[in-house]
Amino acid sequence: MKMRTAAIVLFVGTLALLAGPSLRAATMTLEGTVADAKCGAKHMMKDAAACTKACIDKGSDYALVVGEKVYTLKASTDQEKTELAKLAGKMAKITGDVTGDNVMVKTVAMGMAPKQ
Repeated sequence: MKMRTAAIVLFVGTLALLAGPSLRAATMTLEGTVADAKCGAKHMMKDAAACTKACIDKGSDYALVVGEKVYTLKASTDQEKTELAKLAGKMAKITGDVTGDNVMVKTVAMGMAPKQ
């Protein structure tokens, strides 16, 4: 019985070690268009900035659209939220901890316009 329990504990511990790195957030810098998580890249209004602001006012999170991928931005400070509001509908460079589709925002800066 003790041998079986030890084997199970060893197996679960090994799984935790193998899964651990994939569950950790990776600090990355992403560049894309500031939007809202509700609309993503497809806004309900023609004016992307106005639509983003309207959805944020209704409780949506900010998002960053990078190509076809939409990241939900989790801003923890008022300064980060203010910077995101200024860049609604515009290009931004966001640095933060990325886990899946979520970014815990660390810095917000104006991004470069896409090359035509």
